[in-house]
Amino acid sequence: METVQLTSDRPPVALSPAEGARHLQRRRWVRRRARWAWRHKVLSVLALVVLLLTPVWASLGSALSDPGMGTSLTARFAEWARGHGAGSIVSWAENTWYSHHAPPVGGTPTKGAIPPPPTSSATHRSVTAAPTAAHLTLPAPIAPIATPPVAGEGAWHPVGRLVDGLPAVYEAYLRPDAVHTSVVVGVAWMDTKLLSATLYSGSTIPGGGPWSNTAPVPPRAAGSLVAAFNAGFLMSDANGGYYTQGRTVIPLRSGAASFVVYANGTSTVGQWGRDVTMTPDVVSVRQNLDLLVDGGHPVPGLNASDTTRWGFTLGNRVYVWRSGVGVTSSGALVYVGGPDMNITDLADVLVRAGAVRAMELDINTDWVDFATYAPATPGGPATPANGTDLLSSMAGTPQRYFESWWSRDFITMSARTR
Repeated sequence: METVQLTSDRPPVALSPAEGARHLQRRRWVRRRARWAWRHKVLSVLALVVLLLTPVWASLGSALSDPGMGTSLTARFAEWARGHGAGSIVSWAENTWYSHHAPPVGGTPTKGAIPPPPTSSATHRSVTAAPTAAHLTLPAPIAPIATPPVAGEGAWHPVGRLVDGLPAVYEAYLRPDAVHTSVVVGVAWMDTKLLSATLYSGSTIPGGGPWSNTAPVPPRAAGSLVAAFNAGFLMSDANGGYYTQGRTVIPLRSGAASFVVYANGTSTVGQWGRDVTMTPDVVSVRQNLDLLVDGGHPVPGLNASDTTRWGFTLGNRVYVWRSGVGVTSSGALVYVGGPDMNITDLADVLVRAGAVRAMELDINTDWVDFATYAPATPGGPATPANGTDLLSSMAGTPQRYFESWWSRDFITMSARTR
């Protein structure tokens, strides 16, 4: 009789073919049942994990579909991850990427990055000026930093809606350091005798609300809007406070760099408690870190390699998109924004633009934006269609201030009412 040999610790047992087949079938069934039981346990655990993480998936899905979290899915995921305890992982990934994408040394700006110098009539204040229009005197062109200078570097160009027949905003372009000579940043000079400032608040910054001034810019304000630009950090990172609509949203910090708006629309930048204080005519205060420029000079102790005191940059990268705003000795506001700047570059450009006091605003690619609006008629509404960014490479567009999803605070400059 034919036998079937089975492997075990016991001596071999002779089975008939039929008995051997039944035995093998039983062993296969036991194995299949064990595999099924294991798979069932794994699937049960996975189902439990999915169930427990349902709020996480919902939160992530909401963030990835929210343009207010950034202009790309990558940026939105990074913002969401930072807000959910994964900041170190995100920073590691970004640092790996940015370490291979440093700004080039040397080189020349791309064609058109620095416009040619304007004609003298284009910048002369009296050409279209109403005789009684009070205005500030446009400063001299900004002295270039890199050598040799490019034609038109540092020259002022009038942009945006005219106010009382006068340009109220001028822009200039220059390279922020003498090493990365292909990098170009933008500067905007704003005439505060012709323009009124308004702080717009959002559900993300400062949070809370509802706010009377919030995105989108309403039709009543669009008819006089000339420019809009980004404000500062998330309040959790700003090391300062926020005051608007007659209430202290976040306590103001003595010594903090502060952008202050008054009831008559005038605005300034100063150190809280020294240059600016709470008075009955203060309507808004937006604080962000400490002064970057004071007394017409960069503050002592600036470190070009610092990635903490002046904001956590993407991947702890030194050269990133940065922005800042300052006030000149005449009371004009100057805004600086652009790519591949370290903190000393930003301070230097602000000083060269005439700032006697200045503060850093938001940093990193998605948040730096300055836009001007030039409707076809003097009283026509500002719209995204007639808006232009200070730099064409800015991730934000003139449209963001007209979208209900824009949840960060920003500042507008509008034609002053007489």
